[in-house]
Amino acid sequence: MSSPAVLLHFDDELASAQRIAAQAGLTLGPMARHRFPDGELKLRLPAALPEHVVVLRTLDHPNEKLVELLLLARTARELGARHLTLVSPYLAYMRQDIAFTPGEAVSQRIVGQFLAGLFDAVITVDPHLHRVATLQEAVPVPQAVVLSGAPLLANLVAQQRPNALLVGPDEESAQWIAQAAARHGFDHAVCRKVRHGDRSVTIELPAGNFSGRAVVLLDDVASSGHTLVQAARLLLAAGATSVDVAVTHALFAGDALQLLSEAGIGQVWSTDCIAHASNAVSMAPAIAAALAGLTP
Repeated sequence: MSSPAVLLHFDDELASAQRIAAQAGLTLGPMARHRFPDGELKLRLPAALPEHVVVLRTLDHPNEKLVELLLLARTARELGARHLTLVSPYLAYMRQDIAFTPGEAVSQRIVGQFLAGLFDAVITVDPHLHRVATLQEAVPVPQAVVLSGAPLLANLVAQQRPNALLVGPDEESAQWIAQAAARHGFDHAVCRKVRHGDRSVTIELPAGNFSGRAVVLLDDVASSGHTLVQAARLLLAAGATSVDVAVTHALFAGDALQLLSEAGIGQVWSTDCIAHASNAVSMAPAIAAALAGLTP
């Protein structure tokens, strides 16, 4: 579509909004946000909006942000927006795509339909999809665009660790690891992970010789860090000279970074999908290109 005129954003994502707006030629539209003593939210958007509007909201710590999107999108329609695009570099609630035990809420389906009721298009980066083949199945909007941080992280690894061995921490990362490795001809392998709970996993290294290798663990998301910690310890015990980490989504909850350091991990690199001290590459150019490719 023709470049939308306004990028609506919240104060906590100003830096990301500035990067995207500069790449896409958008005008920034800051929103005022007030929290009442009882926890309710009040938002104030620009008084008038063009027909095409982009909303930036990455969905780490998502629960309150989903309420923000409800209030924002409904108000934007009232103020003149006819086509609303959600740019959500990290899209939450994607991991629960089936009911693993009777009675469980399938949050991917519920949240996906919720967002589809508010927006005409969604752009995200490396969504955590397993048994669902496409983003549009999870978020049934007319236009659902998936970008990947793998190529940018691969470029960074090529600069920092030219002869690295790329290792995925589990089987789910296999396709992502292969994509990153192919970009610069890296050797690559994938571990096997058995999950026993949110913070209890067992990792098995793939067959191969890790002695003397600089290893970079690549993944789409790092949350508790426990999977990366186990993999790093096994790799170092197997003779790896160094282990670094590169991830698209730097959630790193609680003491995750401390755990990584204690396990012997050196550098931690991430994209800027979630603002974090480890951010090393920006998705703004790719997001801007995706916005330019949308059709109203």
